[in-house]
Amino acid sequence: MGRTSDARNKILNSAATLIEQRGYSALGVAEICATAGVPKGSFYYFFESKQALALAVIDEHWAAQRRDWEKALSSEQDPLHRLRDLFEATEEVQRAGQQQVGLVAGCLFGNLALELSNQAEEIRGRLQEIFEAQIDLIDRVVVEAKEQGQAGPSVDTREAARSIVAQIEGRVLLAKLLNDPAQLEMLWRNTLDLLQVPAQARPVID
Repeated sequence: MGRTSDARNKILNSAATLIEQRGYSALGVAEICATAGVPKGSFYYFFESKQALALAVIDEHWAAQRRDWEKALSSEQDPLHRLRDLFEATEEVQRAGQQQVGLVAGCLFGNLALELSNQAEEIRGRLQEIFEAQIDLIDRVVVEAKEQGQAGPSVDTREAARSIVAQIEGRVLLAKLLNDPAQLEMLWRNTLDLLQVPAQARPVID
């Protein structure tokens, strides 16, 4: 059982790395298995298709990312500090990836959305669910900020949360294009503007 589980994990990990580096469409099952060091027959023991594998990779990635997001957004810091912590963690992920392979990989979800949203309905639907879940997490923090007077009284919290998630995705995409994680540094200032935080009330965060 341990070896069986190990083979599945090897396939998942290899697929995640290859998809992150090269995208989904160019990959074949044989290459994924060769990279994982498992027989091709093992692939179909665990996954009925390459799309089924992609969905499993997406779910695994989201499970890990959600834990990180929830940790950053549920701390005892005030709401704006929690958003800043999330932005810094997102930038650090991109910096770490660049240090490992020399290139900013971007966001797995954003990359797949650009590549497959018009080709694979099941993947598109799953990505949509994940982005909505991200918006939910941000929305709760923005609601707190508004209740505490940190955000402007006219802020539509749901739309603000949607814009913040879109901004994260856009900045990560720009960081990938320019191979420059520093593109994410503007997330903080842009979010303060979006939430209508007065200049004199903006927290100073080292």
